[in-house]
Amino acid sequence: MTIDLNALWDYRKPDVSEQRFRTAMETAAGDDVLILQTQIARTYGLRKDFDRARQVLADIAPQVAKAGPEVQARYQLELGRSYSSATHSPQSQTTEARDKARAAYERVVAVAMPAGLEGLAIDAYHMLAFVDKDSLDQIAWNNKGLAIALASNKPAAKGWEATLRNNTGYELHRLGRDEEALVEFRKALALREQGTNAYMTHVAHWMIGMTLRSLGRIDDALAIQLRLEKERGAANDPDEYVFEELEAIYRAKGDEAKAQHYGQLKKSLQAKN
Repeated sequence: MTIDLNALWDYRKPDVSEQRFRTAMETAAGDDVLILQTQIARTYGLRKDFDRARQVLADIAPQVAKAGPEVQARYQLELGRSYSSATHSPQSQTTEARDKARAAYERVVAVAMPAGLEGLAIDAYHMLAFVDKDSLDQIAWNNKGLAIALASNKPAAKGWEATLRNNTGYELHRLGRDEEALVEFRKALALREQGTNAYMTHVAHWMIGMTLRSLGRIDDALAIQLRLEKERGAANDPDEYVFEELEAIYRAKGDEAKAQHYGQLKKSLQAKN
């Protein structure tokens, strides 16, 4: 791939990303054209238009069969995402859909690892955690991806560590193992702070604050969420999840007036979005 896909992606604005990919296709050649089309399919998936995503992929399937391993791996990755991902409703996750997704993700690993595309293999393991919803299964899939990331010297693979630790931390939290979760969230934060993605660093701080509240460390949690509220306000990009945490924190402190205040801020923001 000669195009920097990360520079074109804005996952919070898939429509904008689609236009960037289409513009890049105008000067792309060879396998890069097909890779860009797989990313266009992904933008539809993020908008929950899974039929359109699969149609984009079906249109390029004959060319993919003759293309290189990166095209084939990315094609299978997006095909899997069209059947099972974070944006799918629980009702859509039938046994058939999950089986199709699992088969596609397993094909990604089979193609990507021999070709040295560890980052795509890790992505597939990360996606398999959406197919198998049990927390212990998700942790197991995350650990498979993490083992590859830690053993690799490639930035595309190593860059997955923060995400995998975050996801493992969340599943540990769901299991009630908050002290273990906090360890993973703090490792994820340390990695995020080495990078340049301010939003994901914000999320990493939020996860720590949420876990501290769950552990009963209310004042520590409050300090984090108030700081995050101030930062997002200064950026003119308020976060409903920060408001949600502040509502829960103030309710735990017995301050119902402030709890209701943040609950209303949350509802107002949700209505706008």
